[in-house]
Amino acid sequence: MKTSDFYYDLPEELIAQDPLEDRSASRLMHLDRRTGEIEHRQFRDIVDYLRKGDCLVINDTKVIPARLIGNREETGGVVEILLLTRLGENVWECLTRPGKKAREGARLVFGEGLLKGEIIEVMEDGNRKIRFSYEGIFEEILDQLGQMPLPPYITHQLKDKNRYQTVYATHEGSAAAPTAGLHFTLPLLKQIEGMGVSVARITLHVGLGTFRPVKAENIEDHLMHSEYYVVPEEAAAAINTAKQNHGRIICVGTTSCRTLESAAAEDGSIAACSGWTQIFIYPGYHFRIMDALITNFHLPESTLLMLVSAFAGREHVLAAYEQAVKERYRFFSFGDAMMIE
Repeated sequence: MKTSDFYYDLPEELIAQDPLEDRSASRLMHLDRRTGEIEHRQFRDIVDYLRKGDCLVINDTKVIPARLIGNREETGGVVEILLLTRLGENVWECLTRPGKKAREGARLVFGEGLLKGEIIEVMEDGNRKIRFSYEGIFEEILDQLGQMPLPPYITHQLKDKNRYQTVYATHEGSAAAPTAGLHFTLPLLKQIEGMGVSVARITLHVGLGTFRPVKAENIEDHLMHSEYYVVPEEAAAAINTAKQNHGRIICVGTTSCRTLESAAAEDGSIAACSGWTQIFIYPGYHFRIMDALITNFHLPESTLLMLVSAFAGREHVLAAYEQAVKERYRFFSFGDAMMIE
C-alpha cells in the first residue's frame, strides 16, 4: 500500500491547541467497524458502550519533562535537547538542536550549572548519547528545569504540566503522552469499574518516533521506532479472565494496542512479560487480542492512522475522518476521541 492512501485534508484550525477544562467533556465518535455506521456522543458516554465482563486496558506510562534548554559551555550558544531513552546510569539517547554544533565532546550547561552534560557519541541516526552530571536526584532536577515535550503541531504554551498526563500516569519514561487516556477522569474510571469492567494497567514508554512521518512511498518500507513495554502479572490475569469469560478486550490508545499485540500468543492469551517492540500494524494485519479501540484522531499518513485502518478498514476510517472534519471535531493530542468496535 502507498503512504498517500492514508492522506486526508485537515483544516489547520481543527488541530486542538489546548486541553479542555473538563477531560471527559470532549466529543466521542463511535464507529462500527463492520458497517461503517457513526454515532456522535460525548466522551463521558463511553459507559454506554461498555459492559460487565469487559477489560479496559490502559497505558500507565508517565511523561517526563524531557525538553531541556541550555547552553554550550564553550560558546554560550543556545542548545535544546529532548531526552529519548535512558541507556544507563546518567546516560541518555537525546535529540539535539542545532544538531551540527552538538559534536562529540561538547559540554552542555542547564539551569546555570544545576545540570551538566557531555556528548559522548554521535549515533548513526543523528541522535546523541549524553552523559549527565549533577548533585541530588535527577528526576527532581528534571522536574525543575525540564518542559513537557509537546508535539510539534501544538504551538501554545501548556499552563499545567499535568494536563499532558493521564490521571493514572505512574511509571516515568515517556517522551509523549498516550493521548487517548487524557479523556478519562478518576470518577469516570471508578464508574466503569463499578459496572463490572476490569481495568488492566500495562506500560509502554512512548518515544518521539511516534511523531516521525512515514517517508517511504510504500508503507512496508517504513522502519518503526523501538519502545519498551511491560505487561504485569495482574494485567495478564485480568485480560485472560475477560477472554475466557467472553468479555471484550478494549484498548485505550494505540500504545496499549501495540503492547498487547506484541505480547499476545496466537490464541489471544497473554503472559506477564517485558521487552522492546517495533511492531508496525497496517491493513492486512490479523489482530490476536484486541476487540475494541478507544483512540484520538491521528495525523494524515501516520503509522497511527494505518493501525486504526487495519482495525476498522481504510474506507470506513477515512469516511469517519471526513465526517469528523465536517462536524468540526478537534484533532490530535488534545483533541476529541473515537471508539471503534
